[in-house]
Amino acid sequence: MEQLEKKEFAPFGFFKRVKSMLTVDFRRLLTRPFFYLTVGACVVIPILILVMTTMMDGTVSVDPQTGKETVMEGFDNVWQILGSVSGAAMDMSLTGMCNINMAYFFIAVLVCVFVADDFRSGYAKNLFTVRAKKGDYVLSKTVIGVFGSGCMLIAFFVGGMLGGAFSGLPFALDGVSVMNVVCCMLAKLALVGVFVPIYVLMSVIAKQRSWLSLILSFGAGMLLFTMAPIITPLNATFVNVILCVVGGVLFSVGLGVVSNLVLRKTSLV
Repeated sequence: MEQLEKKEFAPFGFFKRVKSMLTVDFRRLLTRPFFYLTVGACVVIPILILVMTTMMDGTVSVDPQTGKETVMEGFDNVWQILGSVSGAAMDMSLTGMCNINMAYFFIAVLVCVFVADDFRSGYAKNLFTVRAKKGDYVLSKTVIGVFGSGCMLIAFFVGGMLGGAFSGLPFALDGVSVMNVVCCMLAKLALVGVFVPIYVLMSVIAKQRSWLSLILSFGAGMLLFTMAPIITPLNATFVNVILCVVGGVLFSVGLGVVSNLVLRKTSLV
């Protein structure tokens, strides 16, 4: 009888707690229309970018004050929607900025809204009151964020391929190989391990104030946005993938500890 009572009231171990929380979070994520809206936006946006820039390619605009002419330049091939090759000068043009790296800002919206809803609805406070530990919560949100981010990046890639087909852009690999493109995508997927922990940290700082978490996340994301083309160029190799994986692990662990401390030292409301 005593053995049965001990088994019945035995506390949840780490893996059971995390598994339980991940199951709930995955269910909540996959049943939310907002998640599919963000993924759908990542499909539509590259299609619009490629079609519109191709239509406007070669268009000349004249500044009425200075008389200076500006020629609109479109993409040379479909793969440029993923970025530029390493060693190229920092391109601040429309085609240089409008690529898959934009998705890292969309990821901030997904993570910040998802976490803010937990605090706004009282779900987080009730969760910590029952049995969950704050470290488990941060881990679960990071894993969910990485999963959602991966879906968004893959959706952007699919949209880019569709946009290339619709706009008639060539799929020719100019100066890069198929392996380079694969490594580029793998590196960008691994790089979410750097961005997501930052967004989770900003979200737990702001709690239910999603507007504040978005401002903080966009500000922090801008600091890393200029590094993304350098770390994950179109001609990436396995070295780039490894660097992004290592960076993602270090950021996830380090910022995960900071997020845990923030939750422990601050009010949940």
